[in-house]
Amino acid sequence: MNKEQKAAVVEEVATQIKESEAVFAVDYRGISVPQAAELREKLNEAGARFRVVKNTLTIRAADQAGADDLKGLLEGPTAFTFVAPESGDVALAAKALDRFRREHDMLAFKGGRMGGEVLSVEQLLDLAKLPARDVLHGQLVGVIASPITGLVRGLNQLIAGFASQLQQMVDQGLVGQEEEAAPEEAPAEADQDAQQEEAAEEAEDSAGEEGEGAEPSTEAEEPASETEQEDEAEAPSGGETEEKEG
Repeated sequence: MNKEQKAAVVEEVATQIKESEAVFAVDYRGISVPQAAELREKLNEAGARFRVVKNTLTIRAADQAGADDLKGLLEGPTAFTFVAPESGDVALAAKALDRFRREHDMLAFKGGRMGGEVLSVEQLLDLAKLPARDVLHGQLVGVIASPITGLVRGLNQLIAGFASQLQQMVDQGLVGQEEEAAPEEAPAEADQDAQQEEAAEEAEDSAGEEGEGAEPSTEAEEPASETEQEDEAEAPSGGETEEKEG
């Protein structure tokens, strides 16, 4: 590898360090080419890339990327796993490395870097125990949606219960009796109106009869008034006789 090629490798590794969401360092001693190919395939599924670079070139790349904390991990054969910032899954990449480590008894963790902070071996193992990103998203959606789901379920139960009670009332005839009672009240009111009209008519008839009976008394009084007039007429004639006699 000539000088220009080394410079290109350093530039590429420095860019990966700066742009990666996380960087994991492992000891790759004992790994075969087929095993490395198998590991790369698993890491590609997690959006990560497994890369073996000479320590001298990696140190230069770490200096260029401003990641001095990675230089302390470059003792012995060291390979880096770069997790892409958007398509990568940190937990899934850590799981793939940890699973390969346990199955083949190699690829010991050295540490790493995530979000500009140093990762210890213990933290890498904790990351490997986390659920994958898709699983976490599903759990988060479930937590957020659980109150809404509970509310909808409660409303559905309330509506169903109300409908059931209403149906029971209909079956027992409670609703039907109230509806049938309303038309029965109309004839009663009509009877009251008819009775009032009859009473008014009877009162008018009675008043008419009393008026007719009062007329003869008026006629009877008229002859009496004529007699009084005759008496009044005779009185002066009697007076005049007395005066003549006297």
